[in-house]
Amino acid sequence: MQFLYHNPENCPMTNIMTVLGGRWKFIIVYTLVPGPRRFGQIRNMIPSISKKVLTEMLRELEADQIISRTELTDKVPVNVVYGLTERGEQLVPILKEMANWGMDYASEVGMRSR
Repeated sequence: MQFLYHNPENCPMTNIMTVLGGRWKFIIVYTLVPGPRRFGQIRNMIPSISKKVLTEMLRELEADQIISRTELTDKVPVNVVYGLTERGEQLVPILKEMANWGMDYASEVGMRSR
C-alpha cells in the first residue's frame, strides 16, 4: 500500500473523509457498534446533535451503505432501527483503534473537552 499520494483526489483518505467526514458521522457509527438502535436512542447518546442534523447524517450514511434503516412494522407507530451494514461492520476495528488512540492521547496530554 502506498501512503503518499501526489494527487489528493486519488488518495484513499479523501474517500474516507467523503463518506465519514464532518463532526458527527464517526460518532453516529460508533454508537451503533454494540448493535442496532432507534433514532431516539442515538439522539440520547449524542445530546448535542439536533434532530435535523442527525436525520441528515443518518440518511447520508444509509446512502453510502454504512448503515441500514429497518422499519419494524409490527408496532404502531412504526419503529425505525438503524444498524451497521456489512461495510459498516468493517469499520468497527478501525473505530476501536481510534477510540483507544483518543483515550491514550487525552490521558497523555491532559486533553480537555472542546
